[in-house]
Amino acid sequence: MATFDLAEHPHRRYNPLIGEWVLVSPHRSKRPWQGQQEEESCETRPEYDPSCYLCPTNTRANGEQNPAYTSTYVFDNDFGALQADVPQGAYVVGDLIRAESERGICRVICFSPRHDLTLADMEAADIRQVVDLWQKEYAELRSLDFINYVQIFENKGSIMGCSNPHPHGQIWAQSTVPVEPAKETAQQAQYFEKHGHSLLADYLQLELEQGERIVVQNEHFAALVPFWAVWPFETIIISKRHFQHIGQMADEEKDGFSQIIQSLTATYDRVFGVSFPYSSGIHQSPTDGHEYPGWHFHMHFYPPLLRSATVKKFMVGYEMMGNPQRDITPEAAAKVLRDLVKSA
Repeated sequence: MATFDLAEHPHRRYNPLIGEWVLVSPHRSKRPWQGQQEEESCETRPEYDPSCYLCPTNTRANGEQNPAYTSTYVFDNDFGALQADVPQGAYVVGDLIRAESERGICRVICFSPRHDLTLADMEAADIRQVVDLWQKEYAELRSLDFINYVQIFENKGSIMGCSNPHPHGQIWAQSTVPVEPAKETAQQAQYFEKHGHSLLADYLQLELEQGERIVVQNEHFAALVPFWAVWPFETIIISKRHFQHIGQMADEEKDGFSQIIQSLTATYDRVFGVSFPYSSGIHQSPTDGHEYPGWHFHMHFYPPLLRSATVKKFMVGYEMMGNPQRDITPEAAAKVLRDLVKSA
């Protein structure tokens, strides 16, 4: 009887952050691919695009004009998914049909006035200005009495549904805690109550000791492929100090966070020699006035590319009906990324 090997045999991995499982099938990464391939973008963008609604001085779709901004710029999303003036109400039929009104604010953050840059192309000092703005917006939004969660995120690349290539992200602040952060809230609280310290602090210590899934680190943060990663080159940035939200981040930590984002995103671009698409997001404690001692600040990166710049991972079939599944192991993905950091 063969000895079980994580690198060879199908197995399940547990994600303690959300309390769910992922199926890993490493032997499937050897199969030939005859499925869909995405078109590789060879687009070269100008520094300024007169047709872009995010470039400085241009007019947006709602008729408002952007200022001649020179670093970062934030504005309320012209077509936000949430609105602040929604009346309170509900629609309920029996025990099975239920809807509730949801208030919120959606904002767009332009990372740079230059149309041709991404975070991977920006200097860490310029990304620091983005982090400063994230912190400022978080403080303002969390102070509103109807805001109970602030979600900071970025969709990069048309393959991730990004409708404008100008470097930008979004903030959705709302009156309830969304599903994914709610799962993390419950799991981290349970772990903290049992152990008296942070789930992610303990997890990061294990990863630093093992080393095989670490991609890049500095004094304040580490980026790694989590043991339970779902997406092929998924990573998570975890703060080495245990704190709950971006408002608690010190100046030197903001520098470290900017550096790790720059290094990680630039490394992604080297994997297949293209501007690597992803959805990324900061996860932090709710803003409902309660204490969350177990919450530990972190940032997720979910890139869809699998085998090349033109082959993406699809969440279909078993993933939709059963649970997430991946072929390439997190350890193999981490080695690819780590080697590219070293070769830079």
